[in-house]
Amino acid sequence: MAMSYLKKAIKTAEAETATAQKVVTEMLHEIETRGEVAVREYAKKLDGWDGDIILSAAEIERRTQEVPAGVRADIEFAAKQVYDFALAQRRSLEEFSVDLYPGVTAGQRVIPVNVVGCYAPAGRYAHIASAYMGVATAKAAGVKTIIGCSSPFRGAGIHPYILYAFQSAGADVIMTLGGVQAIATMAHGLFTGKVADVVIGPGNKFVAEAKRALFGKVGIDVFAGPSEVAVIADHTADPALVASDLLGQAEHGHESPAWLLTTSRALAEEVLKLIPLMIEKLPPTARDAAGCAWRDYGEVVVCDTVEEVAEISDRYAPEHLEVHAENLDWWLAKLTCYGSLFLGEETTVAFGDKTSGPNHVLPTKGAARYSGGLSVHKFMKTLTWQRMTRDATRHIGEVTARISRLEGMEAHARTADDRLHKYFPQEQFEKGAPVIV
Repeated sequence: MAMSYLKKAIKTAEAETATAQKVVTEMLHEIETRGEVAVREYAKKLDGWDGDIILSAAEIERRTQEVPAGVRADIEFAAKQVYDFALAQRRSLEEFSVDLYPGVTAGQRVIPVNVVGCYAPAGRYAHIASAYMGVATAKAAGVKTIIGCSSPFRGAGIHPYILYAFQSAGADVIMTLGGVQAIATMAHGLFTGKVADVVIGPGNKFVAEAKRALFGKVGIDVFAGPSEVAVIADHTADPALVASDLLGQAEHGHESPAWLLTTSRALAEEVLKLIPLMIEKLPPTARDAAGCAWRDYGEVVVCDTVEEVAEISDRYAPEHLEVHAENLDWWLAKLTCYGSLFLGEETTVAFGDKTSGPNHVLPTKGAARYSGGLSVHKFMKTLTWQRMTRDATRHIGEVTARISRLEGMEAHARTADDRLHKYFPQEQFEKGAPVIV
């Protein structure tokens, strides 16, 4: 493969994750042992919050009065986009029954989980979109109880825009908690008495580690790392848009990778010139985050052919993947590993992050090789069932008994034997020889 790096990352995301494990392990142990008392202590210590954890209906109403009408309209529009897309996903799941053998009927039910916890961070930025991304998707799934949770914003309660996003998307309970203590609270059902079946939402490396550690006790959306973007571009791409879109995700934080994969050296060199200039024009917080991320994690890769670009892209398996190139249908058919795909310069990751409809909670750190992002399917259980006539057990029971004994599982075999003896007492069956192990 002919490829060259015009810029290579000097750090990897994996190198940064181990630092969170010790802190999170201790916090989770304290919360599991001491419950709500420990949660309140962490809320006070880490977020300066000693107010009510669960917001009353009156408090929600009072706080959301601060939200301007235009902001309300924008949040409601975006939340409906997410809900409608998730509802279409829900409708793609079908229940069925099938006759597999004379007298043997099996089927599938599709049922939502009962309780979902949706986290929306509010540290460097107030993640309004994360609030409705989680809640609206769970709502479309038909989840009975949806808990929204976000940290105090700059010493006050939940940011009013996040609060309104939770409310308008359909959260049943809203809690003022951030970080590890929020994830643990929802997982253990503290304050609400509702133990979450699934906990979802983005966050920093401590939140990500808490979800990883609690996985198994609860379901989670994805094993999340820093936000990533890759842009595939050819000679037809607009260098300014490519550079802008790379920085649009690098803004997430100091550890956010941004990768340009291209067949055009001229485009790559122009993007490399533009990015420092664009970074300097950003406001301070974004300039700091995007500048560090591009310096440490940015890459520019030049390949000879589009096939090579596609192969490299699938190897990176980026969270967000944009294609600014000719023949978009070819790329749609060829690419296989990404969290979400944005075809053509007319769309961009920010549209997906905020408004267009598909969910923005997506796999990172190569997980797109085997997993998709958050969808209504995360909140649905596909449950199987079966029913059988007595006559059907004649053959099913005989085969089951033989296979069970081949495996040395005599008790299994006898559950089949007992039915054959009960239903067909006059018949002889070849059930295999018992194995003593």
